Amino acid sequence: MAKQAVLFDLDDTLLWDDRSVQEAFDATCEAAAAQTGVNAKALEEAVRREARALYESYETYPFTKMIGINPFEGLWANFLEGEQAEFRQLQQLAPEYRKEAWTRGLNALGIDDEALGAQLAERFPAERRKRPYVYEETFAVLDKLKGSYKLLLLTNGSPDLQREKLAGVPNIAPYFDHIIISGEFGKGKPSPDIFRHALERLGIEPEHGIMVGDKLTTDILGANTIGMSSVWINRHGMTRTDEIIPTHEIKHLEELLPLLL
Repeated sequence: MAKQAVLFDLDDTLLWDDRSVQEAFDATCEAAAAQTGVNAKALEEAVRREARALYESYETYPFTKMIGINPFEGLWANFLEGEQAEFRQLQQLAPEYRKEAWTRGLNALGIDDEALGAQLAERFPAERRKRPYVYEETFAVLDKLKGSYKLLLLTNGSPDLQREKLAGVPNIAPYFDHIIISGEFGKGKPSPDIFRHALERLGIEPEHGIMVGDKLTTDILGANTIGMSSVWINRHGMTRTDEIIPTHEIKHLEELLPLLL
């Protein structure tokens, strides 16, 4: 069945978010190491662990899980937008969450320094914002698709944070006919509702679309659920089970092009 539209995930499909986050951790933890002598990598591991535990302890956790906002986005997001009451809770929680995650991370390594924790909590968002990375093949692939297919960006996350990521690489958004952010819609991938909403915006049936993303549990599962073709971009050679089976698996975005012919 000829495809009329290509739906793309954003983070770690078009934008190289993993690299941005990793380098922000590296820079922040190295700054802490210079001040205290702590092992930078051990601090990163401790902060990631403490951030996850804290994040999951908040009453907002089921909401963030449903919308698709991870703990490390919480370490730099402001949560200024979004109509749901939970976004206002997150906006209130965020400054303390950031400070507590870094302070507890330091504590885990024997450093009791709340002032340093607060300093690192501000440094990490600044370091992340300096690093809006995009994969080298992203624009070449979008150039080849634009004009031949309807293009839709379907991303999980907080509205203001996802828009900030797009603003960091301003050339991406103009490629898309529609941009749907889970925090604006009210449900995140893999909910079939957000996928059906995307198809309605495109004016197509499921068999005429194809979803491209890096996460089996959100991008691929959601597309499969509504009967739409799915393409799993598996850049890191991860092994999958037969629980969620993509229509296609690729290692590089340019491998998508022959699948559409």
